Amino acid sequence: MKSRFTLSSVLIVPLTLLAGVPSGCELSPSHESNMLLTQTEPILPPEGKAFAVLAGGCFWCTEAIYVEMQGVDKVESGYTGGHIKNPGYREVCTGRTGHAEGVRITFDPEVVSYAELLEVFWRTHDPTTLNRQGADVGTQYRSAIFPQNAEQEQVARASLAAAEEAGLWDDPIVTTIEPAAPFYVAEDYHQDYFARNADQGYCVAVVGPKVKKFKALFADKLKSAH
Repeated sequence: MKSRFTLSSVLIVPLTLLAGVPSGCELSPSHESNMLLTQTEPILPPEGKAFAVLAGGCFWCTEAIYVEMQGVDKVESGYTGGHIKNPGYREVCTGRTGHAEGVRITFDPEVVSYAELLEVFWRTHDPTTLNRQGADVGTQYRSAIFPQNAEQEQVARASLAAAEEAGLWDDPIVTTIEPAAPFYVAEDYHQDYFARNADQGYCVAVVGPKVKKFKALFADKLKSAH
């Protein structure tokens, strides 16, 4: 069961709210067919824009947070960091493909910096649980950063060091910084999931509180604030 929740002290989800929340891995096979997207050529960001690829466990959660952020043009849920081509959700759910659930953020560097995106990353998921977010266990739920170039890697390492020094979490951060890898956009039903399914049990119990936390911590970075 995909009962995802952060261990942050400001977000405690009663287990009763998660009862009956369906697992994404138990979706009907009909959802899986004809929705796998393939990647044959590297995809570049639009002119004047940049990509950030982050994995913080639930891509429904991560996507729902970043779409609200000023300077972000687009957020896509998908799979990255694995060792097979064109994986589907059922394959990734096994934990055997090496992929992480992640998001590809298209952003305007003139409006929001990569460092600011990472600042939000550290505060809106638990980077201290190895291959796990809440009750979701497996390498597909790992906390990871995938810098797209040497400059992003330098910023990511500095941001990680700053987060550790700031003591944002009681336990050590286990987030990995991994080489850029092909990003496979997830099936259509995963895109804009929270926006389209706000009343679904998991969204009410987990995604909604995370978005609320983000809005409280980063009110000055919201699109609605500008």
